[in-house]
Amino acid sequence: MRGAVAAGHPLTAEAGAQVLADGGNAVDACIAAAFVSWVTESPLTGPGAGGFMLVHRAADDSTRVLDHFVAVPGLGLRRRGQTEMDSVDVDFTPESSQVFRIGAASCAVPGGVAGLGEAHRQFASLPWPELLAPAIELAREGVEMTKPQAYLHAILDLILRNTDEGRSIYGRDGNRLVAGDRLVMADLAHTLERLAEQGADDFYRGELARAVVQHVREHGGDFTRRDFADYRVIRRRPIRTSFLGHDFESNPPPSTGGVLIGLGARLLDRLDGPAGPAGSAEAMAQVVEIMREQEAARGGPFARELYRGGLARRLFDDRCLQATTRRLRRRLPEVQRGLNNMLGEFDLAATGGIPRPGVRFTSGMAPTLVLRDRRPRLVVGSAGSLRLRGAILQVIVNVVGHGLGVEEAIDRPRVHLDESHVHSEGGHDPSELDRLESWGYELARWRRRNLFFGGVSGVEFREDGTLAAAGDPRRGGHGVVIE
Repeated sequence: MRGAVAAGHPLTAEAGAQVLADGGNAVDACIAAAFVSWVTESPLTGPGAGGFMLVHRAADDSTRVLDHFVAVPGLGLRRRGQTEMDSVDVDFTPESSQVFRIGAASCAVPGGVAGLGEAHRQFASLPWPELLAPAIELAREGVEMTKPQAYLHAILDLILRNTDEGRSIYGRDGNRLVAGDRLVMADLAHTLERLAEQGADDFYRGELARAVVQHVREHGGDFTRRDFADYRVIRRRPIRTSFLGHDFESNPPPSTGGVLIGLGARLLDRLDGPAGPAGSAEAMAQVVEIMREQEAARGGPFARELYRGGLARRLFDDRCLQATTRRLRRRLPEVQRGLNNMLGEFDLAATGGIPRPGVRFTSGMAPTLVLRDRRPRLVVGSAGSLRLRGAILQVIVNVVGHGLGVEEAIDRPRVHLDESHVHSEGGHDPSELDRLESWGYELARWRRRNLFFGGVSGVEFREDGTLAAAGDPRRGGHGVVIE
């Protein structure tokens, strides 16, 4: 099977590529790669994760999103939230940190296993156990820590080794693992083996479900057996819009990422494309102002419409876009003063608080497909918490607006708007940053590239019919093409 795979770790991408080489389809490759990522990228994902899978079928030109994100726990409980979450500061650099809430009380009902199982049922061609086999082998034998993974372990060390179980996996002789050390995950190997034998349903209605619920409840969380038994993967239609001669399809509400990136794409279209060459002050200012409009859009009825419908229709309405475009044209590249927007806690701010048990959490995750003449041009997704929305938008702008290849588009330095500050990643031309600052922007200049600005993976279908794939170097990512 000809294809391409991009992921956050070389072994993750290679596992997916091997499935393609062995005759599997794209969904087979995604499933195998996802299971391997539980081993190679375990600080960021695993059996307790949630996510989304966007699947495009060339045969009927259809796109669907499988929503297997986390849900609010506590079905059947009279009282919830009796245990306080712990808070940990994660320092990306000495100048920049983010607060994360951890502990059993912070756990939502995971959907990752269900999502991969449903994707296999609907779209896969290879046997389920065969797709888990590479991850089982790596978990049992261990993987050598790369430098990017070692950095990730370093900044997340207070989270990874917060419990006895974490210290036994992620520590050695009382110290955290470093580059060159081998990470062995024997317990995860056993879990994967059971999933291979019993199927995904065991995680929600079998022995694995019982063990997970018991562990979390004993440590102060709100999991119930009903939370797991009632969990379902939701099949959704993507949000769709057009920009610069392309079609954009991404994760729909109740998640926020896709619709807000779509808004950014529509505004870019209304502005007739990038305001200047890639990396110029004009191009950076334009992206920052689009980010500002995305944040402003999260006010008013935004939270209510995430779950009740009508959000994309309102944000993409021609009259609304026309008014926003007029504001943007007045600002660019004029001096900026007093245009601040508070971000707050991303997911909770978007929904106005924690919803009732069983409700699917909103997310910024946004697996995205860009099509030209209804043929895929670019597939892109990202990790990165609050910054992933901007990371995806900037990569799309780099490919579609600036004509860069996917690898260069991902590698280029990024910006991120945080209240009144514009974080500018290392690698920008200092003279262009000086110009941006002279227009009134408050810059926080980073000396190097950093995964604070997202961890993008992307696959590009070039005009000559060839494929390209790239993982984000900020995260140690990798791309593999099978011709």
